[in-house]
Amino acid sequence: MRGYLMLKRISLPWRRRDSGQGESSPLIPKAGSTEEGPEELGQVSNEFRQAGQNNGQDNNNPASGGHVQPFYRYSLMDYFLKYFLFLCNLMFTVLGLVVLGLGMWGLVSKESFAQEKISSIGTDPMLILVTLGLVLTMLCLSGCVGALRENCFLLKMFCAMVLLLITAQVLVAIVAYSLQDQIGDYVRSGVLAAMVRYQDDLDLRFIVDEIQSNLQCCGAENYRDWEINIYYNCSAPGVLACGVPATCCVDPLENGTVWNSQCGVGAQALDEFTAQSVIFLGGCLGGISRWVEQHEGLIGTIGFVVLGVQIVTVFVTTRLVESIQWHHFSW
Repeated sequence: MRGYLMLKRISLPWRRRDSGQGESSPLIPKAGSTEEGPEELGQVSNEFRQAGQNNGQDNNNPASGGHVQPFYRYSLMDYFLKYFLFLCNLMFTVLGLVVLGLGMWGLVSKESFAQEKISSIGTDPMLILVTLGLVLTMLCLSGCVGALRENCFLLKMFCAMVLLLITAQVLVAIVAYSLQDQIGDYVRSGVLAAMVRYQDDLDLRFIVDEIQSNLQCCGAENYRDWEINIYYNCSAPGVLACGVPATCCVDPLENGTVWNSQCGVGAQALDEFTAQSVIFLGGCLGGISRWVEQHEGLIGTIGFVVLGVQIVTVFVTTRLVESIQWHHFSW
């Protein structure tokens, strides 16, 4: 009602002017307008200001019947999703930086960037850590900053990268299941390449030793595969000739306390019946296949859990982006 009175006082362009006083033109000032004009203008301004404040209060009151301006407030769930996404990405960002640092430290300490070693850097296991750490850091950092700063662009980029990662993992699983024979050949080539560089690369040596000691195996197919190594070849000079690493031995510890690094010397020259009491005869490819078959349920469970976490992350990010957009739109 006050708004109506206020509008009634203000002269609108389309309203017919009062001609009761007989002025011939609206541009001709009325008599006495010089004295009364400022007072009337001030009175109208005060009434306009008061009416505007009351009108704003009436509009904010749903019972007044006025137009209510939409306003979106963050709920407790929105705050929970925001800081949950921020903390999770912060944790994985730190983890990615640690993995990246370990990979770079391994490459630098082994002088893998030297001119004589740069050609073989592609087969360096530390390169896997560097790549994994870099991808994990960049991915989680975008989600961390985007959630904290409520940046829709970074959150959308994070969501797109997670979706791309999910797609890649599903495709890799399908290809791995359909090309099992070819993957077996790749694994065999990798094991043989690691055996060739066993004495030259400490990382490959550590990996091979762990596989042979934990799976109780020796070589790729059998213990005689170690002949491909220049140090364990039977025609090579030195005490390692025609031998195998100590991790191939059935009991590499003498009296259960002292590690005997020479327990595999000359093992390749022994027949299988004699060698079976000294070293493991079976190759590691068979051991790896048996290990995968025994733990395929656990592997599948871990894969589904990781995939599920990534899908939940996509939904959480999408929900947070919608909340941020609604909040910004309401302002």
